[in-house]
Amino acid sequence: IGAGVMGGGIAAHFANAGVPVILLDIVPKDAPKSDAPNARNARDAVARKGLDATIKSKPASFFHPSRAQLVEVGNLEDDLERLAACDLVIEAVVENLDIKRKLLARLDQVLTGDQIVASNTSGLRIAEMLEGRSDSLRKRFLVMHFFNPPRYMKLLEIIRGAETDPAAVATIAELASRRLGKGVVYARDTPNFIGNRILSIHGSFVMDYALEHGYRFEEVDALTGPLIGRPKSATFRLQDLVGIDVAWFVAQNLHGLIPDDPHRDVLASPRLEKLIGGLIERGRLGNKSGHGFYRKTKGESGGTVFAVLDPETFDYEPQREPGFESLAAAGKVRDLGERIAALFDERFDEDRGARFARAVVSHFLGYAAAVAPEVAFDLPSVDRAIRWGFSYELGPFELWDRLGVAATAERMEAAGVAVAPWVRAMLEAGHASFYRREDGRTTGYWDWTAESYQDLHRDPRHIAVEDLRLDGKELRGNAGASLLDLGDGVLLLELHSKMNALDDRVAAMMNEARELLDDDAWRGLVIGNDGPDFSVGSNLVAVAEAARQGDFDGIRAASRALQEALQALRYAPKPVVSAVHGMALGGGCEVAIGTRRLLAAAESYLGLVEVGVGLLPAGGGLKELVRRVISPAMALADADPLPAARKALETAAMAVVSTSAAEAAELGFLGPEDRVVMNRDQLLWEARQEVLKMAEEGRTPAAEKLYAGGRDLYAALRIAVWQLEQAGYASAHDALIARRVAYVLAGGDASAPRWVDEDVFLRLEREAFAELVATEKTQERIAYMLKTGKPLRN
Repeated sequence: IGAGVMGGGIAAHFANAGVPVILLDIVPKDAPKSDAPNARNARDAVARKGLDATIKSKPASFFHPSRAQLVEVGNLEDDLERLAACDLVIEAVVENLDIKRKLLARLDQVLTGDQIVASNTSGLRIAEMLEGRSDSLRKRFLVMHFFNPPRYMKLLEIIRGAETDPAAVATIAELASRRLGKGVVYARDTPNFIGNRILSIHGSFVMDYALEHGYRFEEVDALTGPLIGRPKSATFRLQDLVGIDVAWFVAQNLHGLIPDDPHRDVLASPRLEKLIGGLIERGRLGNKSGHGFYRKTKGESGGTVFAVLDPETFDYEPQREPGFESLAAAGKVRDLGERIAALFDERFDEDRGARFARAVVSHFLGYAAAVAPEVAFDLPSVDRAIRWGFSYELGPFELWDRLGVAATAERMEAAGVAVAPWVRAMLEAGHASFYRREDGRTTGYWDWTAESYQDLHRDPRHIAVEDLRLDGKELRGNAGASLLDLGDGVLLLELHSKMNALDDRVAAMMNEARELLDDDAWRGLVIGNDGPDFSVGSNLVAVAEAARQGDFDGIRAASRALQEALQALRYAPKPVVSAVHGMALGGGCEVAIGTRRLLAAAESYLGLVEVGVGLLPAGGGLKELVRRVISPAMALADADPLPAARKALETAAMAVVSTSAAEAAELGFLGPEDRVVMNRDQLLWEARQEVLKMAEEGRTPAAEKLYAGGRDLYAALRIAVWQLEQAGYASAHDALIARRVAYVLAGGDASAPRWVDEDVFLRLEREAFAELVATEKTQERIAYMLKTGKPLRN
């Protein structure tokens, strides 16, 4: 209920999970009565407009536009009684207590069954919202606080009322974790809960401190972004992104809700009021209005140039590069704890940048500790809320442990930042850290109520590769990959080279995995890892070096080695499943689609992107497009191969990368037996279960025949390439690459269509790959990519 930004986003994400949704909003004041002819569209206009905006939103709210078909719009006058047939009703109407109360009163009359009712409020108290409501509704009511955008933000804060049935809470937690892919945190029923409470106060402090001490906005953002483990949006860019008016409304609303919080005055700082009031008065609301703290313009060369606001004149001036010695020195340190510790080094005591970073970090730790017992049930919930809801690298207590609790507390107190009494009591009792670590892993956390360590709860469906390693489960490995015991007789092939790129070491470990599958001790294999991405492709350095030496036979041999390793795994006597997440590009995509079954995290981005460096897929990728896209289409009587072949050509020759696992299925990378896993943390567990299920079924794949269209199909695809070239979408070298892709997809230029062995396509891939590597323009593209990380159009 409520089709605004949050309501539409929540509806979209349920639809992403395959759940049908009714999206309701108010009836427009000028709408005709319900019994008027053709009145329905006008009466549903607000919800329909909200759904249309959600479909067009960027970043995309839906995994694929087709998922919007699961959302049906309606209105609160004609359709309210339909909600009785729903399992879950979520209200996401305007953050106004009176409006929410009136809506809940209506729902109380309609929802007389066992439906769970939730609010997406970000700060209103449950007791206040439920005033006057029935005992039945009170037992079924809770808060589900999604973070925006709901598709991408992992955090879901769940808050129960005094009378909420624990079974309802457990049901929603399971739904959120498995079906929606969320990280669940239980919060106390206090204003703005955990994440927004801490970061509203902290964010206001950072901005106010910057104004008080004369820091430029670009200096603040350089110091409060990745340098201290926070997103690139940092502080003032984040305000522009959220909307300056929205952020200010939240701050002012919170100020009135926490009269007893001694830190709340920063929310009403006269400095902030003058600055933000001035921006709102001038209509400068951030990205949505085109300017806020920053203004984006076109430079003389045509590129994007950012100008930054002068808070005194409200004029914009060119950005300046921050000139802090501490920023340059600390920025070179990879480890976050060591990087922040460097900013506290005495050699930077007079450095303005270090002083600012110290004030920010100290306030973050100090306020989080001060308010934690009020807003959270335990310490890990605070850290998870900050990491999952705001993409911080570490939560406050994780970070404090890394810096050293006692030493940091002393520095904070010396700087005038109070250390919470419970933290001081923990240190005085002889405990030096918030988390207990044993044998290299975190096993417990400090309980501020019990004043002792409690065992850390772990999701039983979350398998961490590092934990397997700590348990001695690594069987063998090299610099590119390792084999580990995943449990229950299932092997894990973990890629762990730089960016998980493929090379001869990875191929060698694939072959060792295949050999182990002949042992009766093993039931199957999962290919996956815990890195940010599954694999970004093959090692270009090796390709470039071989090309420089003219070793094209070696290039063919390397391509054959990867093909043969993947084919051996695909046709192994035991099941092999790839567990894909993040980017699976180029050779990484070929590994993903080359196994017997693919499980993909919802946010998986697959693509055969080799054309970007002047090459084509040669690890079985084009063969897989023929197997997955063209051959199934040709299994039908009197089928025309061209539509399917053009789709495959466009996917490979235009380096199309899916924006989700659902779109990857649309492109043909996921087949009918492959599936999407919503919770990334549970991917390896789900893949292991898939292997066990397949092993129980006992099926082994037989070698397949693939459709080779031959000369006529190749000619038709060449025309498509020519059209792209003539329209200016492809350079001459792009067209050469695309023709080679077309030749492989057609299975060569045989005089008549035929069904052939997979080896035919694999051989064509290798030959075309070696041919392209030998060209000067492809070598230029490879060199440019290795130097700049960007594709070259030549």
